[in-house]
Amino acid sequence: MVEAVRTPIRASWQRCLARGLTPDRLELPYTDELDLTGDFARAARPPLDRLEAALSGTRVNVALTDDAGVILDRRAAQPSFLRALEKVGFAPGFSYHERDAGTNGMGTALEERRPVRVVGREHFCDLLSHLTCVGIPVRHPVSGRIQGVLDLTSEAADAHPLMTGLAHEAALAIEQSLLDRCSDRERALLHAFLRADRRFRTPALLLDGDGALQRLGVPAVVTGRDEILLTDAAAGLISAGRRAALEVPLSYGRTAMLLCRPVATAYGESGAVVEVSLPYEAGPHSIAIGTATPGDGYGDAGGPGGDDAGQLLVGEPGVSKLAVAARRRLELLCDIGALIGTTLDVARTAEELAEAAVPRFADRATVDLFEQVLRGEEPTGGEPPGAGVGLLHAAPPTSAGGTVRFHPAAPQARALALGAPVLADGDRLIAVPLRARQTLLGVACFERDVSAGEFGPFEEDDLALAQELAARTAVAIDNARLFTREQHLALELQRSLLPQTLPEQHAVEAAYRYQPARGQVGGDWFDVIPLSGARVALVVGDVAGHGLHAAAAMGRLRTAVHNFSALDLPPDELLGQLDDLADRLDGGSGVVGSLVGATCLYAVYDPVSRRCLMARAGHPPPALVLPDGRVEIPELPAGPPLGAGGLSFETAEFELPEGSDLVLFTDGLIGGADGRDLDPDTGMRVLQHVLSGAGRTSPRTGRTARTARTPDEICAAIEEALLPSPYAASDDVALLVARTRTLDSRRVASWDVPDDPAAVSDLRAAIIRRLADWGLEDLAFTTELIASELITNAIRHAAGPVQARLLRDRALVFEVSDGSGTSPRLRRAATTDEGGRGIFLVAQLSARWGTRHTPRGKVIWTEQPIPGPGEFRPSGV
Repeated sequence: MVEAVRTPIRASWQRCLARGLTPDRLELPYTDELDLTGDFARAARPPLDRLEAALSGTRVNVALTDDAGVILDRRAAQPSFLRALEKVGFAPGFSYHERDAGTNGMGTALEERRPVRVVGREHFCDLLSHLTCVGIPVRHPVSGRIQGVLDLTSEAADAHPLMTGLAHEAALAIEQSLLDRCSDRERALLHAFLRADRRFRTPALLLDGDGALQRLGVPAVVTGRDEILLTDAAAGLISAGRRAALEVPLSYGRTAMLLCRPVATAYGESGAVVEVSLPYEAGPHSIAIGTATPGDGYGDAGGPGGDDAGQLLVGEPGVSKLAVAARRRLELLCDIGALIGTTLDVARTAEELAEAAVPRFADRATVDLFEQVLRGEEPTGGEPPGAGVGLLHAAPPTSAGGTVRFHPAAPQARALALGAPVLADGDRLIAVPLRARQTLLGVACFERDVSAGEFGPFEEDDLALAQELAARTAVAIDNARLFTREQHLALELQRSLLPQTLPEQHAVEAAYRYQPARGQVGGDWFDVIPLSGARVALVVGDVAGHGLHAAAAMGRLRTAVHNFSALDLPPDELLGQLDDLADRLDGGSGVVGSLVGATCLYAVYDPVSRRCLMARAGHPPPALVLPDGRVEIPELPAGPPLGAGGLSFETAEFELPEGSDLVLFTDGLIGGADGRDLDPDTGMRVLQHVLSGAGRTSPRTGRTARTARTPDEICAAIEEALLPSPYAASDDVALLVARTRTLDSRRVASWDVPDDPAAVSDLRAAIIRRLADWGLEDLAFTTELIASELITNAIRHAAGPVQARLLRDRALVFEVSDGSGTSPRLRRAATTDEGGRGIFLVAQLSARWGTRHTPRGKVIWTEQPIPGPGEFRPSGV
């Protein structure tokens, strides 16, 4: 039932319920202190008389309320209808404000600040449900403030569509009458002033009858800018309502004197006139001489020789205050326009509105946004008014953040529901919806503490200013929201392209940090890639530029590294393949996100031999922390960036003691990624200083203390020293710290294989004995079959020497190396073939298998998972 009710009526019912009104009661406050001689009541009488005559013979009542909803006057064409209305308090002195009478034409029009039509059961109170009423707010034509409401009421059965039109015409007539009275008063002030001062017999008057301050003119030599300064200053003097003098600096170093003189008419209207005195100057900018009025006590205002002062402005203090307030609103709008939207951060943009509005426009300001907007998403629009919104900012300082829900009768909820500004709480609060590009983002609320005296109640012009501020802010917030959405998408893409977790391997203990640039995504990446033979590849790289293109290019490059690493290529050959790929894919385009110009460092560590092979393509060299705490920068040939074309890369080989820390990073780490002016050399020295505490040597034994920092603690120390502010980073940073481990002789077994097929049986027996020593008898049968096939093939088809090796790592690894460069391949043998099924059998018995080439030939390797819980322990434990 409620859903079918019109939005203004539904909102009114919600307000009535929130105020504790009940439909079965109508208790109206009464006062006998009515202002029947004021401007509003007197201006309304002629239009009311005409409307009463036009409705003669009908059962339509005409009523006029003041701005508090108290009935000032009422007219009814038929006495019987008048008596019926008196039974429900429809008489002068009774308040029909919505808070007293519930939903009705007069009170709801005041609350909504717009025309309202209430029909029958739409009235909240049951005693009014037989009536139809139309309420039209009447505004002062100069100030724009609502003076009262004109209401037409009839029985619901007698209602006519023309009632709304008649009410509008009568309201406009009252507003015109108010305007005429303003003009009459100002004319009276001006004439009273002229009669009191005979010196001004022929003033140049500009009376346009619009009720504004009357301009009397300024000397022609005054520039347009000076004229504005003089007029504004004169309006301010009149608004003070007392005798005063003021010096106003003008262009070319000149100064004008303004003199404000009170004036009153014989009928009681009071106001002021402002005279301007300009000093004499010889030369091209010379103007007339003027002095202040003799006897006023202000002395000479200009140079010698003159006795006349020019009339500048005349008007009432109240009207002048409106002119000054209007000028201040324009200045505020101009200033705030430069303060809002300085960033592309949603929360900060909302804070800028609140900070700019306080204290120049309001005592408090809050901005509430839908939670989706905070995340950069578009509000669904399916939430009811007053649904949960994230509180962004409140000023002056109060709590910020959190989720709030507004009561349906709250001004914020009403503004959201109506999609229009709401002026509430006795004109002390304005709630304005924030809407941009047909999207409702939230609501802004401005409050004034009228009792403190800093501000008066909000005017209609303040409502228009609040709308303009909200409109500008909404566009800035929506721009920030769209940017945030794009950034979230880019960051999600980048996170999806980077390792989610480090893969399981036991060659190194690794930790990492990744920090994108502030408000951007980039092309930095890292990787830990398990290789055959218990080895591991460590990779860091950097694609030039930022944004989605750079992130996408990084994903392409990382995928290529994974694919090439599966071929077990040496580091220099792998970078050569990447270089060729970058040149072929991008063709030297040079666009943002191109693979051309990307840098990469690729390292392979073997925990059995403790050898590390490295090559780099234009990338910074790594740092090496030895177990005794010494920090070294390995001598590693630089190599060109990827895509340079035709240039070679070089591999360097190092032996790393167990427990060494290999620190790989991108240039953002040592290049002042936090926005500081930090050159790479200085950054490298800071990094080395941080790393120097990674291990400590015991002075007694000479061995590294076991209290050395873990790789994750080293990452944290580097992050604190070189990246103190994640939100200030100007470049991406990828950091990878790997601590080396070894596989000692207890987990490695190797055999030289004679060039004799008969030796295979002896080798199988040795393998079974080693598996028994390791407690891996369950793998003896499959390992025996794999070993027999691979060793027999090597003896028959490959060149020597042949070696076999068994590794107990995270998996059981069996390898056969020989001097041939020919790789076996998996094929499907025909039913008539006598051979060709050996590699197929090996593939079926292994979890993984493959071939890697060495300088002396090749290695065929297989991996079998070790049953049961993880049994690996680092050596020395």
